[in-house]
Amino acid sequence: MNDYILEMHGISKSFPGVKALIDVNFSVKRGEIHCLVGENGAGKTTLMKVLSGIHPYGSYEGDIVLNGQIMKFNTIRESENTGIAIINQELALIPDLTVAENIFFGHEIMKRGLVDWNETYKQADIYLKKVGLNINPRSLMRDHRVGTQQLVEIAKALSKNAKLMILDEPTSSLNEEDSANLLRLLKELQKQGVTIIMISHRLKEVVSIAETITILRDGATVYTMRADEEEITENKIIKYMVGREMDNIYPHRESCVTDEVLFEVKDWCAYNAKSGQTVLKNINLKVHKGEIIGMAGLMGAGRTELALSIFGNTPEYKITTGELYLEGNRVRFSSPKDAIKKGVAYATEDRKKNGLILIQDIKFNTSFANLDRIRNRGVINRNEEVVQANKLKESINIKAPSVQQILRNLSGGNQQKVVLAKWIFATPKLMILDEPTRGIDVGAKFEIYTLMNEMVKQGMSIIMISSELLEVIGMSDRIYVMHEGKITGELSKSEATEQKIMHFATNTEELS
Repeated sequence: MNDYILEMHGISKSFPGVKALIDVNFSVKRGEIHCLVGENGAGKTTLMKVLSGIHPYGSYEGDIVLNGQIMKFNTIRESENTGIAIINQELALIPDLTVAENIFFGHEIMKRGLVDWNETYKQADIYLKKVGLNINPRSLMRDHRVGTQQLVEIAKALSKNAKLMILDEPTSSLNEEDSANLLRLLKELQKQGVTIIMISHRLKEVVSIAETITILRDGATVYTMRADEEEITENKIIKYMVGREMDNIYPHRESCVTDEVLFEVKDWCAYNAKSGQTVLKNINLKVHKGEIIGMAGLMGAGRTELALSIFGNTPEYKITTGELYLEGNRVRFSSPKDAIKKGVAYATEDRKKNGLILIQDIKFNTSFANLDRIRNRGVINRNEEVVQANKLKESINIKAPSVQQILRNLSGGNQQKVVLAKWIFATPKLMILDEPTRGIDVGAKFEIYTLMNEMVKQGMSIIMISSELLEVIGMSDRIYVMHEGKITGELSKSEATEQKIMHFATNTEELS
């Protein structure tokens, strides 16, 4: 008889105008690593929010059976008390508290009505060691990088005696080294008796770690596969995710590159105004009209710093030397508004924090970067705003009931399409895309790649920053590689390989 720690039967959940879950069945064996996959909007996160009590009992149909007993969670605290811990994609850490305070936030170690700080730091250190961290529990959370913060979240879950741990896209913001470390930790936690549910779009990681995979599509369970019963491949997962075979996720593009240099950076140097640290050293690059340039490098190499400094983010990054040329004319952008006006757009890597206004609707987010286009004598033409938003919604296939849909209710893939719609509406000559497919599924990635191809076909040029090496190779006409603020290599599409990119990204002496 199979020993299931969790069974979810007939789970259905609706939001206004949307059926998020439709009669979902989901079962997890005790002590296994079970991956939940599907396209953006398939219902994965919603299902886990039902399980963890974020969506309380009564707001959904169906039963949650944990250790053989039906559960009726009304709050996340109730689910935590049964040994369930959820770690969301957006980490729930408080930057200005110490590591130890974050670990025990909400379940402080008390003695005679007061926090026992000695025991708090002692226990925090024990849990940090369990997740492989050797950091000072008294240090502030803000002083640690994302990979470390992700492990602190897991330490926090362990401090609550978690027996069933849910991780929503845990590696989406991590580089390859940190991702590998996290996956090794999950294997170790499994050996210690923790059952793990992981939501991920990184199918290579799913195949490497999962014993069981459940696939959702359009809010319903479509297939469950087990590694001990059948061979699991990325292509097989994709087939069930999108409902069709997908042999190549990088759509073919006939070269649109011309000899005309659209944009050039010469001897560009900059430092961080807050830390005083030099972040860019003698950057030289060219972008031709109709070209997609890939920017590769490890985390901290300076790719985002380069994009922001070009885009006019002068309060944070001070330019010491260097020149920019757009269509042969020397330019310098005093602010992002100035850059947009002159034809350069930047789509941030953090769409939720800096790229979109989530409490506003699609039409507002689409138009606000270029209001002059729909303004007449200082007054915004609201009818024209709706017309233009609808055109973009249809042309790039934003899946939403209408352009009045609030952004926070859209899936990650559709939010990313709105980011691109905003900048297409601004009609730039050069688009800088920073991690354009981070945290979105393979189907949505294909649509965004197709859109990028269409953009350069129409004469635009693109600089694409990406941490996914296959994405850089698959989409770029030419690739620049950065290491510690410098460009250490340039590769054509025909000569680019993962090994060569990593050679330049680590600045090693020779290729092995």
